[in-house]
Amino acid sequence: MANIVRIGILAALWGSTFLWIKVALRGFSATQVTFGRMIIGAAFLWLVVWLIKRKRLQARSVPWRHLIVSAALANAIPYLLFALGEEGIDSSAAGVTNSTTPIWTMLVALLVGDRRGHTRRRASGLVLGFLGCVLIFSPWHTGTDIMSWGGLECLIGSAFLAVSYIYMAKYLTNRGIPPLMLAAYQLSAAGLLLAPVLLVDGVPTLTAHPDALAALAILGLFGTGIAYILNFRIIADDGSVAASVVTYLLPVVSIILGAVVLQEHVTATMLIGVGVVLVAVALTQNWRASSANSELVDTEDEQCARVR
Repeated sequence: MANIVRIGILAALWGSTFLWIKVALRGFSATQVTFGRMIIGAAFLWLVVWLIKRKRLQARSVPWRHLIVSAALANAIPYLLFALGEEGIDSSAAGVTNSTTPIWTMLVALLVGDRRGHTRRRASGLVLGFLGCVLIFSPWHTGTDIMSWGGLECLIGSAFLAVSYIYMAKYLTNRGIPPLMLAAYQLSAAGLLLAPVLLVDGVPTLTAHPDALAALAILGLFGTGIAYILNFRIIADDGSVAASVVTYLLPVVSIILGAVVLQEHVTATMLIGVGVVLVAVALTQNWRASSANSELVDTEDEQCARVR
């Protein structure tokens, strides 16, 4: 149950990032938005480390090579691609494209031989979640945005995120490093990776709109700093595929924000899709308090996976 709560909070934080990116782009370039959220998020995490931990890991105990690779796969590249994509497409289109991440994650995991958690029930949940997202956004109506260069940039960003889940689960979350420290190091590394790109793109101007500044601050603090603590915790507790499932909830958050903040029209098809997504997320989770029959089915599925 605790993991479900964390996934719900993370979905709310990340689901709103598409809105904040769109607003931040009113006053900043895509590179500036991405670099700014990394620096703000990292600064917040290091502040929390100083206030709570009051100690740092010794440099020799930090897997710098893996952190840099993970920062590129999970932060610098995909976040920049999403910001670039939203320069030309709606935030809702970016959200539905991002919902393909669990499917990419499952495929990448199978390719590298990681079958942890790949039960029939979880696979069914992944497929059902994708179908729910299709119902929510009805691509036959909004396909113009998705089938564009901006949509392609977001799709490639989703694929990078999928690879990052597998990489982090294999090389970072099993080293005994607290999630808070891991997130702080990774966001800092992502900021360093983006610094050369920022020099080419240009530093932020002093005429940025107040709403863009506020959106960037929220994006860095909540959508990046706090969100990444939860992300690492979920990966460590329940695996990479389960963690990536949070992206199925992002379109749900987008619908709510669109209706409340932007007064967008909510159709019956969208509401049905929301229900399908919630059922799918339930299927993908490991319920330790479930019945003995359910546990037996999962065990048999896992044994079959190992044999295959």
